[in-house]
Amino acid sequence: MNKIEEALLEQVADLHGVPEGAYNIRRNGESAGRRTTENIDIVTKTDRPGIEVHIKPHTVNESVHIPVLLTATGLNELVYNDFYIGEGCDITIVAGCGIHNDGDQKSEHSGIHTFYIGKNARVRYVEKHYGQGEGTGERVMNPKTVAYLDEGAVCRMENTQIRGVDSTNRTTRCVCKAGSELLITEKLLTHGRQTAESRVDVILNGEGAKAQLTSRTVAQDESVQVFHPNVEGNAACFGHVQCDSIIMGQAKVRSVPAITANHVDAQLIHEAAIGKIAGDQILKLMTLGLTEEEAEEEILNGFLK
Repeated sequence: MNKIEEALLEQVADLHGVPEGAYNIRRNGESAGRRTTENIDIVTKTDRPGIEVHIKPHTVNESVHIPVLLTATGLNELVYNDFYIGEGCDITIVAGCGIHNDGDQKSEHSGIHTFYIGKNARVRYVEKHYGQGEGTGERVMNPKTVAYLDEGAVCRMENTQIRGVDSTNRTTRCVCKAGSELLITEKLLTHGRQTAESRVDVILNGEGAKAQLTSRTVAQDESVQVFHPNVEGNAACFGHVQCDSIIMGQAKVRSVPAITANHVDAQLIHEAAIGKIAGDQILKLMTLGLTEEEAEEEILNGFLK
């Protein structure tokens, strides 16, 4: 693995070098390393590109990393990854994609991740997207995430994309049974002429199911962002959608939150706010010795933290 690939791995997996525990590294469309553990098995699909990750019931304090690295310009791939998480597990899954494109052709990675989360299991799922390179070719990522939460399951999703990705179309769909809990946090920064569209559909089917969707984004320059968060309550449940965006330059942001109650005891809330950085915030930081650019950067970092 060269220095560029090591840097990409660190960006998308928060790691230096090869990750600990179970992992599957995909590089330029091919397998570049795999490790399984006593409780976590990773197998290659035979019918289409992708892997299956099987985690034994009651596995705790273990993690799985499945980073994807693209450094070849003109490479376009689609993979299907399925995760089977047993009852009573408490695990972390990190799935990030980094693209380094120095060429003039489009490089694209699309991944479809499907999670089957067992009863009373707890899953933290972290997904990071990062793009870099001096070439004129586009860096495109189109992730799709599907999750089925069994009774009492808890799933915390953290999706982050900060700079470097020219185009992304993210789709998320989660179906929750009784007593399950879903927390989705999405952080996004676009700049230049980048475009980003995200659609999240959460179906609360069981009594006591809960969902919290939080989106915090920054749109700079002439970039465009569109969000479609949706929560549907089909039982006595609770759902909350919150979308906050900072808009700068000539950027455009559109947020279309939706809530649908199909049960008299479904409690659903949505909030959306779009605005620019307040001038008094910048002035306050400038009085502490920061330049205007430094003050602006500090505010954005705090907002996306």
